[in-house]
Amino acid sequence: MQQVQTPDKLREVLAKFRQTEETIGFVPTMGNLHEGHLALMRYAKEAADKVVASIFVNPLQFDRPDDLEAYPRTLDEDARQLDKLGVDLLFVPYVDDIYPGDMSMVTRVEVPGISERLEGTSRAGHFTGVATVVAKLFNLIQPDIAVFGEKDYQQLAVIRKMVEELNVPTEILSIPTVREPSGLAMSSRNNYLSEEQRSQAAGLSRVLNQLAHSIRSGERAFRELEANGIEMLLKDGFKPDYLEICHSETLSPANKNDASLVVLAAAWLGPARLIDNVYLPHI
Repeated sequence: MQQVQTPDKLREVLAKFRQTEETIGFVPTMGNLHEGHLALMRYAKEAADKVVASIFVNPLQFDRPDDLEAYPRTLDEDARQLDKLGVDLLFVPYVDDIYPGDMSMVTRVEVPGISERLEGTSRAGHFTGVATVVAKLFNLIQPDIAVFGEKDYQQLAVIRKMVEELNVPTEILSIPTVREPSGLAMSSRNNYLSEEQRSQAAGLSRVLNQLAHSIRSGERAFRELEANGIEMLLKDGFKPDYLEICHSETLSPANKNDASLVVLAAAWLGPARLIDNVYLPHI
């Protein structure tokens, strides 16, 4: 696996890939890789001839400086895992190459509407940071396909909308949430949990699946279900941020006539803010 840090070197390696007309798959990450990330890489290897991964802890998407500072950085181990998996190229850019000059004056990409609820309400500016860095990475790499996980459901929806409306010629693919045996969605933030909290954290997916079961059984009192879900999370020791049943594409609050839904939640457990969702197509 080749590893590069500058845009110029990145373009040089990519030019060699394109000389042989090989398709390029891309998986952007912030590092501290776990099995969920590796599943994205495997899927990209199936979908493209060459796989490019990036590791960049993006300062623009963090709403708290302490969260940015505390984010785990494990580049050596991450690179070893990617090399073992057969990733072709790892891009690890410097902050100054992605955001030259004054960060407060950097050009930003906004995806209105879908960015403004749920995570967008709780983490001001988060999706502007996500959309901006993904747009920049897409411009640098120009991949044929890019692969994202469905755990970050709203992020995936934001990126799909951005790509569609900015006419980005990259196909967005996704894979289902990768989970631990307990049902807990894999996340780098799970490292913040103690062993006891890690077991307790699986309660988030259990609550969402209970609500999903009720919806599949015909329940349509969505606001009542949301309230019940919040109550269950509180009883399980969580501090809920939000729990909502939404239209799966617009992420607006679901109504009884919607045929495709997603149940999304974010909740604090100790030092970790956990997110999860259950997708319910064809209800």
